[in-house]
Amino acid sequence: MCGRYRLSRSQQLVEEYFDAVSEESEWSPRYNVAPTQPVPVIRQSLRQPIRELSLMRWGLIPSSAKDSSVGAPMINARSETVGTKPAFREAFKARRCLIPADGYYEWQTRGKLKQPYCFELDHGELFGFAGIWDRWKDSSGGTLETCAILTTTANPLTSAVHERMPVILERADYDLWLDPGRLEGGAVSDRLKPYDAGRMRCFPVGARINRVANDDEACSKEIEAVPLQPSLFS
Repeated sequence: MCGRYRLSRSQQLVEEYFDAVSEESEWSPRYNVAPTQPVPVIRQSLRQPIRELSLMRWGLIPSSAKDSSVGAPMINARSETVGTKPAFREAFKARRCLIPADGYYEWQTRGKLKQPYCFELDHGELFGFAGIWDRWKDSSGGTLETCAILTTTANPLTSAVHERMPVILERADYDLWLDPGRLEGGAVSDRLKPYDAGRMRCFPVGARINRVANDDEACSKEIEAVPLQPSLFS
């Protein structure tokens, strides 16, 4: 799964990397992004051939939901079933998105303790999670846009900490993923696979990341290395 992540780059750098135009006012780099918070999302404009960057709440609320509370636990969607589950299938078909990040966190259970780790790509470079989004209307007609991150089976590096990992897309696949007309022949589903472990690194971080209120560079600071223990799922 993916329950916390980092986006420490400036808005300008994110826009440049994803070739996107922002619809939002300036937002600040984040080191401890948590569920139900507003997060930057990249999607394809339906009016013109550009990518748009906007803020959505993390935790998907299906457009058919009667209550917004269903979104809190739906921060992730399993890639194996996202195309068939009623809560996700319409969003997967027509409302796919990229969720920018430059790191994410997972916790390894060690008896009664949990050790957090930060995972990065290519020495901390930007990347895009495969995401889906939806638009929900409340009883008064107000709208709320929300999103979820897709997950897949863990690669050899991440399996030592957790049996699942977020789907991280190759930059060359961004156009395909964002195109709402591309579902034929499994072209989209084929991209929902574990990322190359050889291009990733992980390192232990301190307990500061455990508190949502903490959101600064210290949250992802590497601490003294602790050997990863074999996972029950590896």
